[in-house]
Amino acid sequence: MKQHRTSLKDIARELNVSIATVSRALRSSPEIGKEMQARVKELAKKLNYRPNPFAQGLRKDAPKMIGVVVPNLVTHYYAAVLDGIEDEARRAGYSVISANSHEHFEDEAQAVDNFVSLHVEGIIACLAQTTTDYSHYEEIADMGIPLVFFGRTCLSDRFSSVTANGDEAAQMATQHLIDTGSRRIAFLGGPNHLDMVRRRKHGYLEALRDNRLTIDRSLVICGKIDYREALATTERLLKSAHRPDAIVAFNDIICFAAFTAIKNSGLRIPEDVALIGFTDDQHAAYVTPRMSAIEDQSHLMGVRACQLLLKNINGDTKVCHEIVPQQLVIRETSAKKAT
Repeated sequence: MKQHRTSLKDIARELNVSIATVSRALRSSPEIGKEMQARVKELAKKLNYRPNPFAQGLRKDAPKMIGVVVPNLVTHYYAAVLDGIEDEARRAGYSVISANSHEHFEDEAQAVDNFVSLHVEGIIACLAQTTTDYSHYEEIADMGIPLVFFGRTCLSDRFSSVTANGDEAAQMATQHLIDTGSRRIAFLGGPNHLDMVRRRKHGYLEALRDNRLTIDRSLVICGKIDYREALATTERLLKSAHRPDAIVAFNDIICFAAFTAIKNSGLRIPEDVALIGFTDDQHAAYVTPRMSAIEDQSHLMGVRACQLLLKNINGDTKVCHEIVPQQLVIRETSAKKAT
């Protein structure tokens, strides 16, 4: 469905008045009577009219823009995805504006609303960890505005997405820990409602089942994606009577919180507690011991997400779901013995 945003012309046609009358009424011009102002404003609200800030001057001079909303712009993963989006958008003649939801639903919904008001050509988004209400995206679908998700997704029947093979990657990482001597392996994840968390946890559990290892639910902890909370959670695990001898961490924030907790506890990595996490090579390779990691091809993910969005903008409305494979990089934090 081709996107259609309500215009002044639409309102004018509905009320059988001129476009100039509608424009003046929306600006509360004294030239227009109060009753007509009220009728125009009521219809504009009903039709979800948004003024176009780029309509000043010639429309052909307005920039073609794509909006991107991410949960945490200061992390390497999201910065790299954004870099990929910008590279692809630039090649196609588009500019990119980004917004940081700070992992809050309210900020995410406001960012999407702002993008609509700015008349962006399309939106690329990754869900905040607190987002469980998708009505703001359903409105986008109803308006016909192109939107593509990456990483954390929703409404898969309505929107295209680019994700990683987190289930397979988590299974490979857990199998590696088992093959190198670990048996009580913990999984530290994010909120269970996120599809990304569910995929990675599923892969971890599948590896335990394949090796007929007991699944200890006390070692499967999914909560808030927060450094301090993950640090405290890991510290509690390490003090328990039956502490884990390995940890699979959901993302870089949780991974480095676990790394710090193990170090602070005076335990050795990997001899006492092995560790592997979903993180990036830029940080994983420069800690001691060097971090084993499941690495995203984050720049490529941004490129693919932008390519799908551009197809949608250009009229291809087919819903597509692409998978960008992750890479298991073994360094020093995971192997208790030689394979």
